Amino acid sequence: MTRLGHDRGLPLWAKIAMPLLMLLILGGGVAAWLLTGQTGPAGGGDYTLEVKSGDTLAAVAQELEDNEVIRSADALRYEMRRAGTDGSLKEGLYDLSGQMTVAEVAEALAAAPRIPTVKVAVPEGRRIKDLPAIFEKSGFDAAAIKEALNDPSLSEYAETNLEGFVFPATYEFKEGASAKEVVTEMAERMNQEFTPERVAQAKAEGLSVYDWVTLASMVQAEAANNEEMPIIAGVFLNRLRDGIALGSDPTVAYGLGKDLPELDRGAGDFTTDHDWNTYTRQGLPKTPINNPGEPALLSILNAQRKMDDGRDALYFLHAPDGKIYVNHTYDEHLRDNARYRSQ
Repeated sequence: MTRLGHDRGLPLWAKIAMPLLMLLILGGGVAAWLLTGQTGPAGGGDYTLEVKSGDTLAAVAQELEDNEVIRSADALRYEMRRAGTDGSLKEGLYDLSGQMTVAEVAEALAAAPRIPTVKVAVPEGRRIKDLPAIFEKSGFDAAAIKEALNDPSLSEYAETNLEGFVFPATYEFKEGASAKEVVTEMAERMNQEFTPERVAQAKAEGLSVYDWVTLASMVQAEAANNEEMPIIAGVFLNRLRDGIALGSDPTVAYGLGKDLPELDRGAGDFTTDHDWNTYTRQGLPKTPINNPGEPALLSILNAQRKMDDGRDALYFLHAPDGKIYVNHTYDEHLRDNARYRSQ
């Protein structure tokens, strides 16, 4: 009689599990292959992404897929979740490229964005009345800028308005900044010029910060270039010391609300008395007459008060040839005026 052999094959559960395990392994390989294919560079060009308030990662990822920065929005979302940076998006600009991998894009989005700015150039020597039009060209509200410029509380040194106390420079303001924020930044930049050492130097000349800025604004208006600023500053400081009227045309123009070329001697512009007429009154004008730059401010502190022959410089004139002529006496000044301006 033949005995049946015992079946030593795999248990039933193993026979069922093996195919499932093979499917899982195969499926994982396929998934890995697919994922790898979706995380490489998409091949697109450079792209600047702007993230605004309320934007979600899903929306941003889809935008990047639509613009061929990444191949798969899902792959980017997965990568950022895996890295724990899916909640790190901030408002601003992100400079990306379709030549980046998903990992590189995710890393860029987790970093600090570039903040969109508006560039505005404020030239040296401009009056505050000139600035609203400059800002309007860059998209700012001119009326709001004018209002802020007339608020002396934005500078600890200003009095009636901010004339003289907004620093001329090229600025990059945050897009959407308010007029008050913009003007405050310019006033704070001017305050940086008033270091303790410089304030002490001005005080040694008998000048408060307000006086220093006022005199610097006159030098700014009178000088043809930065090199002659210390010379003009020396003349003005000597005249202040000696009690001689400063006799500055730009102050007269400012007080009359005119630009310098509009002055009319025949109409009595130079004899009409007002707080800015430095021909009819001794001392400084009532306020600064423009917003001076750093060279003008420093010229007061480094004034050239002596002529080459050692005498005090008390008069100057600009000749048609562009040169500046400095004298000690009024007679010498009249002589050079006749000699060089009659040419």
